[in-house]
Amino acid sequence: MTQPVSSAQQSGPDKAAVPVSVPASPKKDRPPRAFGLRADVRNLSLLGVLAALVVVGGITEPDSFLDTGNLQLILTQASVIGVVTVGMTFVIIGGGIDLSVGAMVALASVWATTLATQDFGFAGILFTAVLVGLGAGLVNGVLIAYGRLVPFIATLAMLASARGLALNITDGKTQIVTVKSVLDLGLPNAYVLGIPPLVMMFAVVTVVGWLVLNRTTFGRRTVAVGGNAEAARLAGIDVRRQRLYLYLLSGLCCGIAAFMLIILSGSGQNTNGNLYELDAIAAAIIGGTLLSGGRGTVVGSVLGVLVFTTITNIFALNNLQSDVQQIAKGAIIVAAVLVQRRTSAHGET
Repeated sequence: MTQPVSSAQQSGPDKAAVPVSVPASPKKDRPPRAFGLRADVRNLSLLGVLAALVVVGGITEPDSFLDTGNLQLILTQASVIGVVTVGMTFVIIGGGIDLSVGAMVALASVWATTLATQDFGFAGILFTAVLVGLGAGLVNGVLIAYGRLVPFIATLAMLASARGLALNITDGKTQIVTVKSVLDLGLPNAYVLGIPPLVMMFAVVTVVGWLVLNRTTFGRRTVAVGGNAEAARLAGIDVRRQRLYLYLLSGLCCGIAAFMLIILSGSGQNTNGNLYELDAIAAAIIGGTLLSGGRGTVVGSVLGVLVFTTITNIFALNNLQSDVQQIAKGAIIVAAVLVQRRTSAHGET
């Protein structure tokens, strides 16, 4: 940048005014840091928090926490909510919110474990769980994208409706799974190199989610719609269709999570997925996803899930009550939001 100098500043009154280049002050010319760099730093910070939690767990309950079985339990418990969180991350990056994920998991799990469904065996349970999740996601997407309902209202209505339908299907009873091939996936002899099948399913969903968000047009459109929907529309993106796809993706993840929960519990209950929506939103926020949309990473959300699951496990091993766990989660969520607001005020997000 240059600053012109007036003729009065030239040597002599008869000389024509000649613009003189003067180096501008370098202050405030620092370019903003790239989001990718900030995301990497945030993810490293989460890894540091996770490592600190492992140390705390190892100190407070060395015999129990560091046991292989307990570590497998942590990963297994993180897997179900982790798959839901991957879908939630896409929805929030796209500028939306989904309060119905827990209810959709419950509905998919009970629908997939009815006696009529179990007659079709493994494929019947898997197909039904995924189909119900997609169907519920489709309803959300249509209401929000084409019915122009606010995401909060539409998904809140789905939460109530799906819970009610799940209760109606089960009549308040637990539906026991009798399909052996499904139950076998939850047994230790199904582990591959010590890794539970549910953890491997979670890993596959995470990798696919990362690739879709970072290496496809769909991912770029999701970020564009969440960052500025009007600009995305002017750029030729079908915003309504993109939003519909995002809620379909969330429903798909809920269907997969429901199938995983069936494997884990060996049953279907209308209480399944309770508070999953809060856990998924919290994990995404901890992972750096902005509630306003346009920013977020799948890796960060997964790390957020692992942090919450590890905290819950440490509390359980130390016989702390569940209300203390909820208070701790609430404090973590508030702290994460405050950090986001602070970085936004400094132009970091």
